[in-house]
Amino acid sequence: MLQNNLKKSDVQSPWLQEYINSTQKQKQLYKRTLMVVVLSQIFGGAGLAAGITVGALLAQDMLGSDSITGLPSALFTLGSAGAALLVGRLSQAFGRRLGLAAGFLAGGIGAVGVVVSALSHSIFLLFISLLIYGAGSATNLQARYAGTDLASARQRAKAISMAMVSTTFGAVAGPNLVDVMGEFALSIGIPALAGPFLLAAAAYILAGLVLLILLRPDPFIVAKAISDARQSTSKSHVDEKNPLLSKNKRGILAGASIMVITQFVMTAIMTMTPIHMGHHGHELKDVGLVIGFHIGAMYFPSLITGSLVDKIGRATMAIASAITLLAAGILAAFGSSDSTVVIITALALLGLGWNFGLISGTAILIDATAPSTRAKTQGSVDVSVALSGALAGGLSGIIVAHSSYTILSLAGATLSLLLIPIVIWAGIDKQRKLNKITITENPGVKG
Repeated sequence: MLQNNLKKSDVQSPWLQEYINSTQKQKQLYKRTLMVVVLSQIFGGAGLAAGITVGALLAQDMLGSDSITGLPSALFTLGSAGAALLVGRLSQAFGRRLGLAAGFLAGGIGAVGVVVSALSHSIFLLFISLLIYGAGSATNLQARYAGTDLASARQRAKAISMAMVSTTFGAVAGPNLVDVMGEFALSIGIPALAGPFLLAAAAYILAGLVLLILLRPDPFIVAKAISDARQSTSKSHVDEKNPLLSKNKRGILAGASIMVITQFVMTAIMTMTPIHMGHHGHELKDVGLVIGFHIGAMYFPSLITGSLVDKIGRATMAIASAITLLAAGILAAFGSSDSTVVIITALALLGLGWNFGLISGTAILIDATAPSTRAKTQGSVDVSVALSGALAGGLSGIIVAHSSYTILSLAGATLSLLLIPIVIWAGIDKQRKLNKITITENPGVKG
């Protein structure tokens, strides 16, 4: 297994032994890890925004058709699915530093490919580049796990949220630089709609370099060493075959389902909003403003969301996700299509609902898995989340072409209601309390 690549001999390395023996050093590394992840996510957010803002518009311009304008979102989300698996495996084998850095650098290369495809008007190269560009999106999400490697159960949702909230700064700035980057691109002979991908290339590459250079010591390697050391020295540790520890299948399925459904609903409506706005006479700067608010709502509330998920419960926040997505879909369907304010409100609610679902779902997933299987399960679930987004992106254009944006939005609103019976079926917070009584989790930095 890949996780065995972190050899037993590594546990005996002097620098690792220092972390195994010192809670203070663990705490310091936990805080340092969050700081490095925050810095990388600021750049990563800017890279993420380009494809969301102008990907569909670039495809529309190059193809001259609306019917498959959801395809760019589908492609970079499909690329994200493959990258989620690869980044997860790399992280399991060699640590978060190499896994996450490789993902961001690949995303940067994909963004460069998009620019070249626009220059050469090559549809084939555009599609291949969008697949590779999706690696950056997958890595943005995978980074949220890095903050939990050394977090205790009480800190998990907050650690997830800190990794995500930092994405806001770059993600909000990115769409609002659409006009600026478009003008810059034109000044150097590049199509305006490819301009944001210049920003994406630089941002993703910088994010990768930050992680490659600064994420030392690697939190995953340290956490694994601490876990192995505790298991080898403790005669009273819980058997990993304990069903509460390794086979909480309901919790795993519930956490995955919450993330998959919220990703599907968010991606489907968000993907076609720029096209919908274009049909109603909105300018590119208006599209950038709307997507900026949307991405801000996806990430900025994260710090508060994390605290709420830890304090009032995973289940409560998952249900809040369903209600918020329902409101977003209804407003997008029936609100005035000519009003930028109405569209901003609908897309902000859409982003907020996604935020609630992703953080609560991620926390549920981590609660339901054992340390020995957690990373593998995280990667598998993120693949499902990305594939869900790819399917949503592909179907959204077809649905709108054969019906309307209103029907698409109503379908998303209805689908979001599935979260409520899933939460009730899983008995999430009740199971979490039982696990707290039965299981002593490791590793984790208290305080």
